[in-house]
Amino acid sequence: MRLLFGENLNLPDADIIYYPNFFNQEEANTHFNTLLSTIPWQQDKIKVFGKVYDQPRLTAFYGDNKAPYSYSNITMYPNAFTGAMLQIKKIIEEELHLKFTSCLANLYREGKDSNGWHADNEKALGKHPTIASITFGEERPFHLKHKTHKTLKKKLLLEHGSLLVMQGATQENWLHQIPKTKKEIKPRINLTFRIIDQ
Repeated sequence: MRLLFGENLNLPDADIIYYPNFFNQEEANTHFNTLLSTIPWQQDKIKVFGKVYDQPRLTAFYGDNKAPYSYSNITMYPNAFTGAMLQIKKIIEEELHLKFTSCLANLYREGKDSNGWHADNEKALGKHPTIASITFGEERPFHLKHKTHKTLKKKLLLEHGSLLVMQGATQENWLHQIPKTKKEIKPRINLTFRIIDQ
């Protein structure tokens, strides 16, 4: 156990905790370099309003079972967890007292790479999923907005080595995004650990 104290965002209809220094600088640097060079990154096609586009980031999917993961008309089949990812996964599981089965990895290569407004509410994740999101590399703004109360919004800067945990009714009531930016920025790797039943 790391005995870290997280910041509860205290948003209505949500349960979100942010750990800004979950991994220290040296750990985060090592993990970033390892993941960047060893993950088999791919760029999938997504369909938006009937048109097909390149997904504006690279992804890879990992799991300890054979359960696929589908979102935005994409179905991904899991790679086996590598030693480096298992090490990260174990540390998170010990802190949160949970057992994650899967991880969707995202590589944001530059500011133009993004992830639009969405909720991680796919049926395979269950009604109230826990998503543990790790950031390695360039910090990026993370935006939240309530699905029905349009004035409820939150912005958070996801830092190198940080952990963001979304659980409870968060996905049922809130949307989130990583917006594009015109700033010249370095790559960011995002590991989103989740529980998918086989």
